[in-house]
Amino acid sequence: MTVISINGVSLSFGDKTLFEDVSFSLNENDRLGIVGPNGCGKSSLLSIIYRTLEPTSGQCFISSDVSVGILTQDGAFEVNDGVGESALEQMYGAFGELLAAEARLAELAAWLEAHADEAGGEKHASITKEYTALNERFISGGGAVFRSKCRSILERMGFDAEAMSLPVTSLSGGQRTRLALSRQLCREPDILLLDEPTNHLDTETLTWLENFLASYKKCIIAVSHDRHFLDKVTNKTLMIEHRRAKLYKGGYTASAEQRRTDREIYERHYRNQQKEIARQEAYIEQQRRWNRERNIIAAESRQKLLDKMVKLDAPEKDEKTVKMRFVQGLQSGNDVLSVRSLGFSYGSTKILSDISFSVKRGERVFIVGPNGCGKSTLIKLLLEKLRPTRGIIDFGHNLQIGYYDQENQNLDEKNTVLEELWSRYPAMKEHEVRGALAAFLFRGDDVFKEISVLSGGERARLTLVKLMLSKMNLLVLDEPTNHLDIGSREALEEALSGYDGTVICVSHDRTFISKLATRILGFDEGGTLHDVRVSRVGAAWDEWREEAERVCVRTAPEATPAPTESNKEAYLRGKREAAQARRAEARLQRLKKEEAELDSELDALNAELYGEAASDYVRAAEIAKRIEEIEERLLEIYEETDG
Repeated sequence: MTVISINGVSLSFGDKTLFEDVSFSLNENDRLGIVGPNGCGKSSLLSIIYRTLEPTSGQCFISSDVSVGILTQDGAFEVNDGVGESALEQMYGAFGELLAAEARLAELAAWLEAHADEAGGEKHASITKEYTALNERFISGGGAVFRSKCRSILERMGFDAEAMSLPVTSLSGGQRTRLALSRQLCREPDILLLDEPTNHLDTETLTWLENFLASYKKCIIAVSHDRHFLDKVTNKTLMIEHRRAKLYKGGYTASAEQRRTDREIYERHYRNQQKEIARQEAYIEQQRRWNRERNIIAAESRQKLLDKMVKLDAPEKDEKTVKMRFVQGLQSGNDVLSVRSLGFSYGSTKILSDISFSVKRGERVFIVGPNGCGKSTLIKLLLEKLRPTRGIIDFGHNLQIGYYDQENQNLDEKNTVLEELWSRYPAMKEHEVRGALAAFLFRGDDVFKEISVLSGGERARLTLVKLMLSKMNLLVLDEPTNHLDIGSREALEEALSGYDGTVICVSHDRTFISKLATRILGFDEGGTLHDVRVSRVGAAWDEWREEAERVCVRTAPEATPAPTESNKEAYLRGKREAAQARRAEARLQRLKKEEAELDSELDALNAELYGEAASDYVRAAEIAKRIEEIEERLLEIYEETDG
């Protein structure tokens, strides 16, 4: 059943159009990811769906009796009044109607108890009837379990009993984000809107959230830059670019491949059409030069056909993305860093204990682990912002350290963008500074913006351009992908993969880790550091998870053996699996046969298009349309059969 339908929706602010003519529909079990560069209108589209923003044109239809919940990027700072200040009480506040019913039931029960001697009277009967009906609605609506459900979800989100009892105002930004997300999850609305739900979540909480949402039986619409999350949770992707939106099947990776293929096909059609137009125009020009009556008639006839041709627009250029390249100035020694028996405590609270590792030149070392395990503390110790309680940190020769702060605190709020970079590199000429800023998408009047008004993404890009120009031989990065859109993340990945210096990075971005890490230093729940050297290019995160699972197996108590299957159960299961395998194989063979037939037809059509039909525009148009249909069907077959 269709639960939401967007028809021709456009949104403009003044003379700036974010998107136009957006149309799509979703069924009750669809899970949609919305992607696109920062500023393209992803969050605004969620607001239109939630009815807190009116579109400039177009309509958004939501089925009646469908509940909608939303997590906004600033929703973490909303506090429900009148339900208590603690995190757990704020969770209860998500069930306002149950709390109201509970309070009314208590009033009715107190009245009935106080007027027990009036049993049989008209008012007593009326109150009893109201109590019974309300209690039934209360129980059927989850009144008996909502408190335990709230507590369970908070525990899954990393809240222990102490954190649940803390006032919301004393929670960290990450905790408040997790609380806001928990409030939405516990209600399980029919349409769940999520704007950057992975912000401030550690990998363990992310894994739980992904599994929860992957099994969620209702509609989800998520805006996210976390590619791993999108691949795990979503089954459709809406790409917004060039003010247009297109819906694709599959998660982010599948949709990116489809977009690439679609673009190649479109560009090929466009080039072929341009060749055909040029050929027809040359023919017309030749006939006109000959200037005989029959030549003029032929030219006019061909011109009419050409005028009727539906012209393809030139392919859009790729959205502007950051261009960055990190290089080191002076090369460091081979031994970059040596940490031995490192420990750190805040008063009596032990943060790090007995940490030892070394880093060699050229390594890309990623530090991972749950929130609160000491990752950022370790970074501060390496940067000498903190002094260790015990242990030794030895730095190698010729070491020049560049630091990326995830909070971008090393920016002067009073400076403009141009002043900030120029004050850091005063020897550069203005055109050189502007060129560097332009590579990071600060163009025109953008360079005169004050730091205080920059968005999170803009602040991140400015910090990165400062770091890029530093030419340090050791880059220490603390969550560098925060606030970056997917295009900027991919540009950063490419730049760091070509960097010939050394990288030490804290990150929760699993795709970023997988593509870059040559080594992972991972903390487990107990605070023990595990050193994993990556053996498969692009598989760093998978190798770390495999190691983490091995650690769990080694330390887990011996489990009671599971009961074995009976012979009958094993026989029946074997029959079912064999039948499923036969059906799958039969379908695979049908698809392979269809693929071969379509390939053969495609070859024949291409031969005709550039042979017999080369001078027959009507037939050429028919062939082009059929070729497009075949290519689309082949893409579907390739996706199902893995090529």
